[in-house]
Amino acid sequence: MGVRHITARAIMSCLQSVVQALTVIVLSNCDDLREDIRKHSLLNAVAHDGKADVGAVVGRVLGEKAELRKQAKAITKLVSEIVQETNRLTLEDQKALLEEKWPETTESARTEKPKGLPPLHNFEKYKQVVTRFSPNPDCALHLGSVRAIILSHDYARVYSGEFILRFEDTDPRIKKSALEFYEMIRGDLSWLGCKWDAEYIQSDRVSIYYEHARSLLETGGAYVCTCNTESFKAGLLDMKPCDCRDLSPQDQLDRWDRMLNGSYVEGEAVVRVKTDLSHPNPAVRDWPALRIIDTEKNPHPRVGSKYRVWPLYNFSTGIDDHLMDITHIIRGKEHLTNTTRQLYMYKHFSWTYPETIHYGRLKVEGATLSKSKIIQMLTDGSVKSLDDPRLATLIALKRRGITPEALRSVAIEVGPRPVDATLSWENIYAINRKIIDRVANRYFFVHEPMELLVEGVAEQQIAKPLLNPNDKTKGFRTLVVTPKDYTARILISRKDLEVLKKGHVRLMELFNVEYVRSYENTVQARLHSKDYPEARKLGAPLIHWLPIEGNLRVEIVMPNATVISGLGEHSLANEKNGNMIQLVRFGFGRVDELRNDLARICYSHN
Repeated sequence: MGVRHITARAIMSCLQSVVQALTVIVLSNCDDLREDIRKHSLLNAVAHDGKADVGAVVGRVLGEKAELRKQAKAITKLVSEIVQETNRLTLEDQKALLEEKWPETTESARTEKPKGLPPLHNFEKYKQVVTRFSPNPDCALHLGSVRAIILSHDYARVYSGEFILRFEDTDPRIKKSALEFYEMIRGDLSWLGCKWDAEYIQSDRVSIYYEHARSLLETGGAYVCTCNTESFKAGLLDMKPCDCRDLSPQDQLDRWDRMLNGSYVEGEAVVRVKTDLSHPNPAVRDWPALRIIDTEKNPHPRVGSKYRVWPLYNFSTGIDDHLMDITHIIRGKEHLTNTTRQLYMYKHFSWTYPETIHYGRLKVEGATLSKSKIIQMLTDGSVKSLDDPRLATLIALKRRGITPEALRSVAIEVGPRPVDATLSWENIYAINRKIIDRVANRYFFVHEPMELLVEGVAEQQIAKPLLNPNDKTKGFRTLVVTPKDYTARILISRKDLEVLKKGHVRLMELFNVEYVRSYENTVQARLHSKDYPEARKLGAPLIHWLPIEGNLRVEIVMPNATVISGLGEHSLANEKNGNMIQLVRFGFGRVDELRNDLARICYSHN
């Protein structure tokens, strides 16, 4: 029996060797696989002074081709052969071969950077750059979010990487998510031109956080604390552990199960990640990772009362950044403490923390960049809606005609610098003006109209101002003045009365007039001449005007939400909702609404 047993084992071993050898032969003859291994061998060699490491290359190959992991031994043997071939080349030859066969991987190709931005730190360490934007869908995005979105998106694109949108919605009690904001945020990113490659919602991933919490409790990296808040804080400030900290892993797991099954209620237990209790920042010491929320009272908008234990920001974010292979986190420096907290958790898991870029705070003069304040303004009626022009939400900026291109320019200009910055609206308007001036059609708008009677006009007058002086192919608008008894009736803005009283003015694209007298709602003038050169000789200022009939009612919503009413020329009705226009001598605006007899315009800036 013993002989037969040994013989069977020997036969099995022999068969395994044959299978292994055949596998190696098959894999060796797979040209695509050999080329992938050669590429990674060259990349690894160039990054390490000409000497590639077998283990590192195997890791890269199996990372890309998970289906080959069952043949790890055969892959390792094949990699070893190709690495030996690679290492026999000089470093110069290795670089030349990479440049020839895989030019997209070379240093010259990968050091390209977005215009105006510094190169991404340590990008060469990673097979692929992966960034993320991770909003809490508890409010609309505002101007303060733009830098994180633009920088994360643009860096991913320039390095041929991946940009992830991740909704961080794990607080049903305080920072409550609302279904409307998920879609609003998606719309904001699309409007900014920041298309994401993958999307995750944390409320779909709670079971993943549970798995990692259990793992930490088993290995002693975390504990379930049932101390009351006051006593725990007192011990924390004295750098002393609480009684819960050193309980056995089994006791911790029993407590964890009681958190999950309802034995503990809200406020009675919390999972804490172990850190250095002598850390100089008390906020870092044994930070809270998961807590109980009564979702009967505070149901989650997507999953209702399905879960009662919810992760806090640092736990869920830290877990996801690792699992999603985030290589570069771009966020404000208010997260510096969060980075320190998460580093302890990463150490417990033996993970490598992503590269982090912490930029300075951005202030915009006169703008509210606090989501809680925005919600309060809505609640108390200070503003009517999230697109109220008094707000700096992206949906409000879009309504006002602030373009995505302008916001991108601002984000790139401010960049990822760690210093605080302050923007004025004039900074933003100046950039936006250059963009919209090229495309905005021009129209006359008369605020507080009063009648101008011009004597001496014998014939019908037709004015044909350019629709857009920057694009003459768009043609002209047509304004017709038909005199009666040698008198033309025209509308001008009341504020221009003082200009007219100075002597002469030129009515744009029409003729020059001389002031005679004025009454309460009427001004009298006489025709002086028709040519523009004559107006220049007279030093006559230019004012806009409208025919007496055929005009459109116009309402302009100003940045302070007041409404200015007046009349606009009839051709304004040819525009479409959302178009940018310029009201001559008044300012730029975006068409909010067009009806048969009314144009409603949201004012942008002058």
